[in-house]
Amino acid sequence: MAGKPKLHYFNGRGRMESIRWLLASAGVEFEEKFIETPEDLDKLKNDGSLMFQQVPMVEIDGMKMVQTRAILNYIATKYNLYGKDIKERALIDMYTEGMADLNEMILVLPLCPPDQKEAKIAQIKEKVTDRYLPVFEKVLKSHGQDYLVGNRLSRADIHLVELLYYVEELDPSLMANFPLLKALKTRISNLPPVKKFLQPGSQRKPPISEEDLEKESLSMTGKPKLHYFNGQGRMESIR
Repeated sequence: MAGKPKLHYFNGRGRMESIRWLLASAGVEFEEKFIETPEDLDKLKNDGSLMFQQVPMVEIDGMKMVQTRAILNYIATKYNLYGKDIKERALIDMYTEGMADLNEMILVLPLCPPDQKEAKIAQIKEKVTDRYLPVFEKVLKSHGQDYLVGNRLSRADIHLVELLYYVEELDPSLMANFPLLKALKTRISNLPPVKKFLQPGSQRKPPISEEDLEKESLSMTGKPKLHYFNGQGRMESIR
């Protein structure tokens, strides 16, 4: 029998949190090996565990998987959370990619310079209420079903509910005009594996503080370097 998946990452949300959510929602127990020092990260790099020299990395089914989307795709497929056919999978991919864009903005918010943070939060709030949440509210309204795709639980529902928790942490009032999304959040949160994951003492990680994020990024890799063309694009939310 295969052992539990083992997750290698820092002791915080970051890019591993969606993986934790997906495994937990599938009812899969997992172990975590936290990277606490630069030496811990160097060891993984030097022993060939990190294909691209970066985490997250998940040991599962005899593989050492890297790249967040690849890991999520594998878990979703393995545990039947990726739709019943190619069309449903395409919808799930579209929805989750949109969620990932918003999640990225929220994820890097603690890195924002203090004098720009208020403006960045306002920008995120505007995109939450004007661009992202209306899309998913409309999807649920259009088919009247309990889940986003195929009237069955998929990774799209799980990733969306994870994101809705982050939105509420930012400002609970942002959810006020989206009753179907609030109902979806309640419905998914009451599924036994998810309900267990949401309890205190679970492997779910708390919001990361600016101090934690600075410790994670600077102590492991030095001052962050941004490589991109001289324009906004996807790098702008990180700046």
